[in-house]
Amino acid sequence: MLASQNPTPGGRVVGHDEIAAILGSEILSGERQPGSKIGEEQLERFGASRVLMREVTKTLVAKGMVAAKSRVGTTVLRPEYWNWFDHDVLAWRVRLGLDRGFFRHLTQMRTAVEPATALLAATERTDDDLKAMREAVAAMHGAIEDRQAFARADLAFHIAVAVASGNPLFRAFTGVVETALGAYFTLSTPRESSAMHATARRHASIADAIEARDGEAAARAMQVVIEEAVGHLSSGER
Repeated sequence: MLASQNPTPGGRVVGHDEIAAILGSEILSGERQPGSKIGEEQLERFGASRVLMREVTKTLVAKGMVAAKSRVGTTVLRPEYWNWFDHDVLAWRVRLGLDRGFFRHLTQMRTAVEPATALLAATERTDDDLKAMREAVAAMHGAIEDRQAFARADLAFHIAVAVASGNPLFRAFTGVVETALGAYFTLSTPRESSAMHATARRHASIADAIEARDGEAAARAMQVVIEEAVGHLSSGER
């Protein structure tokens, strides 16, 4: 992304990244509806040059959020065209706040990907992979008083399983949605210490099955963990 910056009429400096984030967030929130135009009024709004706004438009086009055509202008596209695996798109969405619909979609993706990842990890894992999983579980047990630290350790565990699968596409999936998963795990972490310890033990059972090279058991244990997270979200335990 460009580092160029421009002052707003009020004197505040606004650069490429901030303008893209503002417009992207307005699209994500629905403030800018599909089919609406992003026109030259943005030049005055942001105190930006035409060159800078063209670069911002290119960024949003690359993320599938807008289409830009000569003599037509810049048009907001429907959500099915948006690149939801783009790090910026996910980060903007997280900052807007995550609703149940988004969590449902993310859970569906986790259910489709993570049990298969655990099954493969049982075949491909190394001793270093197992060490990373065990360290993450220990960190979960050690973070009972800190839900955010617990969520970070939870995410580290799932990344370790993805790495253990030996499939770079599974690891890439975890990487691209890492921002959203971090928020997901924070909100799905139970508040009671006993429930948090139970969650950590269920993660340990995934590691146990992977260590035993029992792929089916690892996949089932992973599915249990995903369903448990959904339960915590649904029960309002957050």
